[in-house]
Amino acid sequence: MADVVVVGVDGSPGSSAALRFAAEEARLRGAVLRVLRAWTVPVGAYAPVPYPAELYAEVAPQTERLLRSQVAEVLGEEPGIPVDERVVEGPPAKVLVDEAGGAILLVVGSRGHGGFAGLLLGSTSAQVVHHAPCPVVVVPAGRPG
Repeated sequence: MADVVVVGVDGSPGSSAALRFAAEEARLRGAVLRVLRAWTVPVGAYAPVPYPAELYAEVAPQTERLLRSQVAEVLGEEPGIPVDERVVEGPPAKVLVDEAGGAILLVVGSRGHGGFAGLLLGSTSAQVVHHAPCPVVVVPAGRPG
């Protein structure tokens, strides 16, 4: 089984920087690059909101399109390394930690789309640092590509 470098993306500039970093690490290590994008359907603050079944049916395919688009934009159509793109339902930190089992490295951006602009470390990256089963690299926001 080949070594795997895992990276989480969400379409943000920070996750694109993490993707570039992870691709270079995978290239240097002769590893497969596993690119993950998690998705969830939000629930109401006080009670579950009944979402139509059509919404659930469309979220995963749309998320897959967004993932493929980001990978192609950042790495090009022929990245020169094996890329395993995965869309997984669940909270981002949990998805990343679960998918990093057996990986040689997990890469995340310091901040994604959520949270507050003033935070140095986003909630997902903070959780991943504390719970990942492998070494973690947090790519700083604004890191040049």
